[in-house]
Amino acid sequence: MKLIAGRFDGQSVLVAGGARGIGRAIAWRIAEEGGMVCVIDIRVQDLDNLKSQGIQSGLSIDTTVCDLSVESAVITAIEEVLGRQGRLDVVVNCVGIVGATGINIDSYDTSIFQRVLEVNLTAAFLLTKYAIPPMLKRSYGRILHITSIGGKEGNPGMVGYAASKSGMIGLVKAVGKEYAGTGITVNGLAPAVIATEFNETTAKETIDYMTSKIPMGRMGTTDEVASIACWIVSEEASFNTGFVFDLSGGRATY
Repeated sequence: MKLIAGRFDGQSVLVAGGARGIGRAIAWRIAEEGGMVCVIDIRVQDLDNLKSQGIQSGLSIDTTVCDLSVESAVITAIEEVLGRQGRLDVVVNCVGIVGATGINIDSYDTSIFQRVLEVNLTAAFLLTKYAIPPMLKRSYGRILHITSIGGKEGNPGMVGYAASKSGMIGLVKAVGKEYAGTGITVNGLAPAVIATEFNETTAKETIDYMTSKIPMGRMGTTDEVASIACWIVSEEASFNTGFVFDLSGGRATY
């Protein structure tokens, strides 16, 4: 992984769901490249570990405990970032739960479906809604939602996850067009299955199915996700909005 020194110098960056996995890798790399990062998540111990490791490494990483499916909590978290840094340049949303796996829709519990939508889709809506106003004041912003190849193509046995991630894709496309002339970009990134703690509770047959669809024959890594994510939310990516990038090892080719 080759860092780009100073790419995010002076920028205020909010990474939601960044206590571990993909979000942590993105937050860490942005901090290494000069960003002032605030990570919000519901995992208290993971946040404490991240902040401690950031201090030891001399990186600017603050943390805030937040349930991102709760509107008032999202508002407060964004206000805290603005209070600390006075600005908000970048939001990366890595919030997500899998929900039930290996279960067809006729046996899928409705309450689980609703919870997956709250965490995956409602949180994306709230983060976008409340990040846009401070970005508009400076005519600049980058918003990136980590969706999934499962949201584009559908994965059987996990209808809640697939539906929520498809909804995020629609949100990206709509809001990207709404603010295309403002200096704010809104994009998505749809990875195939990535090797993280996120998939530890996913049914083996579901993991095997998803991996079998990848021509490279392996899962992706968090460093690979962080590499493309950091470009998407950088100043360099100035002519992309309302788009969902793939990171799929060849699974998606169009």
